[in-house]
Amino acid sequence: MDIPRAPTKSNKRYVQGGIAAGGVILLTILLGSLKPAAPSVDREVLSLDGVRRGTMVREVRGPGTLVPEHIRWISALTPARVERIFVQPGTPVTARTPLLELANPDVQIEALDAQRQLTAAEGELVNLRTNLQGQRLTQAGLVASTRSQYLQAQREAGVAESLAVIGGLSRNDVSVAREKAEELETRYDIEKQRLDLLTSAIDSQIAVQREQVTRLRAITAFRLSRVTSLQVHAGEDGVLSELTLQLGQWVVPGTILAKVVQPGKLKAVIRIPETQAPGLAIGQRASVDTRTGFVPGHVIRIDPAALEGTVTVDIALDADAPGARPDISVDATITIERLNNVLYVGRPAYGQPNSTVGMFKLVERGRYAVRIPVKLGRTSVNAVEIVDGLAEGDSVILSDMTRYDQVDRVKLK
Repeated sequence: MDIPRAPTKSNKRYVQGGIAAGGVILLTILLGSLKPAAPSVDREVLSLDGVRRGTMVREVRGPGTLVPEHIRWISALTPARVERIFVQPGTPVTARTPLLELANPDVQIEALDAQRQLTAAEGELVNLRTNLQGQRLTQAGLVASTRSQYLQAQREAGVAESLAVIGGLSRNDVSVAREKAEELETRYDIEKQRLDLLTSAIDSQIAVQREQVTRLRAITAFRLSRVTSLQVHAGEDGVLSELTLQLGQWVVPGTILAKVVQPGKLKAVIRIPETQAPGLAIGQRASVDTRTGFVPGHVIRIDPAALEGTVTVDIALDADAPGARPDISVDATITIERLNNVLYVGRPAYGQPNSTVGMFKLVERGRYAVRIPVKLGRTSVNAVEIVDGLAEGDSVILSDMTRYDQVDRVKLK
């Protein structure tokens, strides 16, 4: 006969397994719905700043060098060979200090030939003046002689007419005397015209020759100046800055022989990024860092064109710069304007003027920072204007946070 079996626990196990599977699924769904934990950032390596309201000084900064305000470049006027060097760079010089001695025999020969031509032309001028004056005097004598003859003929014609009245002379003799007087009158007028023409021609011919002498004198002076230029002088007081020529070296016209500067009169030539150049103006105040101190100055020139992404600005120094010398590296800060009653914060490591950027704002008493959009306004060297997105008293992270672009919340530790 059959023996009845005890009931199994299979159904109970199935129920427990379903409950466990459902719990796992529910837990998975809950974990999937949770946000990932905020990454941690070391507070010590971050640059933090608070938003303030007040006066923001808008400044721009750029590197540059000190250069002399006045530089005298000395160049060669003629081809020549360097014969002697009298002064080395760094030596104080005066206007008459000899720097170099050059040599070129051809230049000296040309000067001598110009002097010869000038002397010959001056001699021709003297001879021409003498000859023309002699001709004029000869003609003047002929005029005087013709006049005497004409007056004598007039008198004789008058006598002949008187004698003809009383029958002392024939009518033919009277006509001859009258015709002779008329002929001498005509000759007298012609000789006077010749004298006037000769006198006017004298001035013209002498003027032409005098112009020739003037031209040759200018040519001679130029040729002599080329000879004089072979003795190179400083030209003004200062310090010899450059002289790189060597003995025996050949130079051509235009070659730079030396540079003389006045070291006490320096200016700063600064390169400002072209993105910061808007707003620069002549006369703006500046501060020049010479590495040994800060020297006040003002803007005296702004280059109208940008070169390699920068704008060149010249700054005149308003005080002496102890220890400063030409060509040393400097930094300069130029004050553009003062913005009153604006919100501003330290300039972040990212973002351009008049743009919107994402900045991390500290929340929950500084334990966390969340990304918020912030609209920036005008910028300065160390500050930026806040147009929208932040309020006075907010604290933000200024450091570069590009490595956290994928998150909107970080934890500060």
